[in-house]
Amino acid sequence: MAGVIQNLPTRSGSSARPLRATEESQWVRRTLIGVMLLFFLSFLLLPLVAVFGEAFRQGVRVYFEAFKDHNALAAIKLTLLTAAIAVPANTIFGIAAAWAIARFEFRGKQLLTTLIDLPLWVSPIIGGMLYVLLFGRHGWLGQWLFDHNIKIIFATPGIVLATVFVTFPYVARGLIPLMEAQGAAEEEAALTLGARGWQVFWYITLPKIKWGLIYGIILCNARAVGEFGAVSVVSGHINGLTNTLPLQIEVLYNDYNEYAFVSAFALASALSLVALLTIAIKSYVEWRAARQLEEA
Repeated sequence: MAGVIQNLPTRSGSSARPLRATEESQWVRRTLIGVMLLFFLSFLLLPLVAVFGEAFRQGVRVYFEAFKDHNALAAIKLTLLTAAIAVPANTIFGIAAAWAIARFEFRGKQLLTTLIDLPLWVSPIIGGMLYVLLFGRHGWLGQWLFDHNIKIIFATPGIVLATVFVTFPYVARGLIPLMEAQGAAEEEAALTLGARGWQVFWYITLPKIKWGLIYGIILCNARAVGEFGAVSVVSGHINGLTNTLPLQIEVLYNDYNEYAFVSAFALASALSLVALLTIAIKSYVEWRAARQLEEA
């Protein structure tokens, strides 16, 4: 590696003072910053401005009336209910998976790590189709569920299951590398001194991983609230019953009605506010985690 670096071409006058990787000519820096700002304005800021502009195009009164609609309220409640179930479930799974992978050696450990990443690489629509294949009317368990009057597909349980599937990597993937990097020396010392397992977790492990845990929960919640593909497959698009907020936005947008069009953007602005709030909290958590690392 050192030989490769020595053989790299150098600029004139560079023998007096070695160049740093962060040093570059003014035009290069300005070009890179300009490209970054152009992409930021074109693909993030302008679409957000357009969403809020359309949402308030007919005034504040019409904007808030969009949230009083029965179907919109049902979609918001279902979205919150789904997130309230999926996020804690994934938090429990993420902590357990991270603890097992970072602390123990067992057969199938690498396979488990790979399977945790599966929803990140598989299309959410395929994830929804898997649940239809399992629990649909003509699926593997469909007849048994129908005979026992248990409804999963085109009902809230299916929406929750699909959301859990697409969001469960976030907490685990945030904790696994963190716990592996921290090691288990402090936990082992506590056990040697007579501490119980739950005491070790509550007083030693949890304080060390809390910012990584919060970070994973934030990302998991953001994805759960905004998930569309997998939920669309298993929901059945029953207005007022199985439409989450993203699905309700699609229904209103495709209604070809002026009021519905504005209502769609009003609901979309609410999701945008959730996204902006998530980014703000995420940035704060990253700052606190970096500060805690520096103090350590």
